Amino acid sequence: MKRDNADKNYRTRIARVVAAIVADPMASHSLEELADIAHFSPFHFHRLYRSLVGETVGDTIRRLRLAQAAVLLGENRCSVTDIALTCGYESPQAFTRAFRQYSGNSPREFQKKIDQIGDHRCAPDGEQSPLSSRVQLLHKEAIRVQALPHHGPAATIPHTHRRLRQLVHDRPIEQWYGICYGDSDPGGDYTYFAAASLSEDMPVSDELVFVDIAAGWYAAYTLLGPYAQINATITALYCLWLPASGYEPDDRPLLELYRNNPKAVAPDALHTDLLIPIRPIFSEK
Repeated sequence: MKRDNADKNYRTRIARVVAAIVADPMASHSLEELADIAHFSPFHFHRLYRSLVGETVGDTIRRLRLAQAAVLLGENRCSVTDIALTCGYESPQAFTRAFRQYSGNSPREFQKKIDQIGDHRCAPDGEQSPLSSRVQLLHKEAIRVQALPHHGPAATIPHTHRRLRQLVHDRPIEQWYGICYGDSDPGGDYTYFAAASLSEDMPVSDELVFVDIAAGWYAAYTLLGPYAQINATITALYCLWLPASGYEPDDRPLLELYRNNPKAVAPDALHTDLLIPIRPIFSEK
């Protein structure tokens, strides 16, 4: 028990560091300043951070800057050059190299994919849009999963998934999930779980909770590509497909189903099913 408490203490202190980086990813963030936030010796801080988070401080900062870049690219309001400078890169070329390594696409390729997802206006009257033709309606039975609650900003969700895989270890898994309640935008009422359905129903860890999701209908979209495209794709589905669909979201959570292992395939080969819970629109008379 004492060891568990010590581990929780370490993780809480490191979480404060991650939150500080997320709050301002463009800042310089010296190791001495970050070590002070966690109340660790600066001589040992970086080793502790890497062992608990699974990446270096520099990796975290680069990933958060590129995640911010993906949001800006998805909004398509700024030029690639402006986004590169905003995210701390000295040239568009350096930014393009880093973004391709992060997402599997160049910035312009990324923008093109997001535009294709959301471009429902290019279809002639009477024909399905590219987005509509790729959305399927499906009914999913009730499921029970073991879930690790996510604490902190959405940009640190990968750390929660990494911790879940550590806890599950070698137990047989039927499916990995992301479970989303609410909107991840700042100020939104947002709850997220990294989750897994296991072949056995025995609790894995005190850190995990059981989450039951009721049966119901979903609008399902298969995303083939980097996880960096998930948020932009969900936004396109909510803004462009849902209003014209004849359905509205109900109270069940949005589900992300991860169909393959990011360590085993290239970013472009990642397969994620995005499931928006739906019900017929209620018409007031």
